[in-house]
Amino acid sequence: MAGIMTAAACCLFFVSVSMGIKMWKLKRDISSFTDRLLRCLNDMTCGRELERLNEEGDTLWDKVYEKLQKLERIWKRESAENLEEKKKIKSLISDISHQTKTPIANIKLYEEVLLDEGLGTAEAGEFLQKVRIQTEKLDFLLQSMVKMSRLETGVIEVCCMKLPLCGTLLRAVAAIVPKAEKKQIRLSVDCDEDIVVNHDTKWTEEAVFNLLDNAVKYTGRGGSVGILVSVQEIFTKISIRDSGKGIALERQAEIFTRFYREPEVYDQEGIGVGLYLARKIIALQDGYIQVCSEIRKGSDFQIYLPNG
Repeated sequence: MAGIMTAAACCLFFVSVSMGIKMWKLKRDISSFTDRLLRCLNDMTCGRELERLNEEGDTLWDKVYEKLQKLERIWKRESAENLEEKKKIKSLISDISHQTKTPIANIKLYEEVLLDEGLGTAEAGEFLQKVRIQTEKLDFLLQSMVKMSRLETGVIEVCCMKLPLCGTLLRAVAAIVPKAEKKQIRLSVDCDEDIVVNHDTKWTEEAVFNLLDNAVKYTGRGGSVGILVSVQEIFTKISIRDSGKGIALERQAEIFTRFYREPEVYDQEGIGVGLYLARKIIALQDGYIQVCSEIRKGSDFQIYLPNG
């Protein structure tokens, strides 16, 4: 009886050892498979060539690796096609921009010549002034469309650098001063000169200007528009506040869409792309814009740019 128990114990011991060895090999194989897979995926996401294997077999890894190779070829082919398509779009947009600049510049030149010489009647001069205004609107529309197309297709990419934010804001404010002065609107900027943010100065200036232009446009004579900057834990907040007409709550989600114009302001100049462009520019810098507004109590457009 004791011999039988000893034999059973030995058998159980050997089974346990065998199972332990199998489990160890299984863990080793899983670990090796995982490491290889992660290495290949990392190479693909970084644009590097996949690690080439010398051996060929019919293991699970061989089958997965074959699929990864096919995926890599498809990925590279589509990337090359997208790059070629982007080049064509860039060329087309540049061509449209170039082709429209010349005739518009010529029209403006002819208008100036005719205005300087005079047309003999006040009515003719009035019509010519209207033509000039419409030409300016057409020029603004085409330039906005070109900017929008370039941003949407990725032809233009933002280039963020750690630079002082104050200079960017002051340039945007300087560009809006003439319009603000016509309506006697007070402008103010409260920004610490030491605040440095990782941003694209040119495009951020464009976004801030668009928000300032919108604020001045819908703020009554004698009102105010101010910029207040505060550094938070993750984002730097640029608040652009105005004392204008305000925006109804149910419309605040629509104002950032392309060509949106509020029903009661169709007599105002503009085509409804300024806010859309501003949001697109800030989003490309990993930031976002939100608005807080009440009817007849003004609006507060808040830009959030990441500190890092």
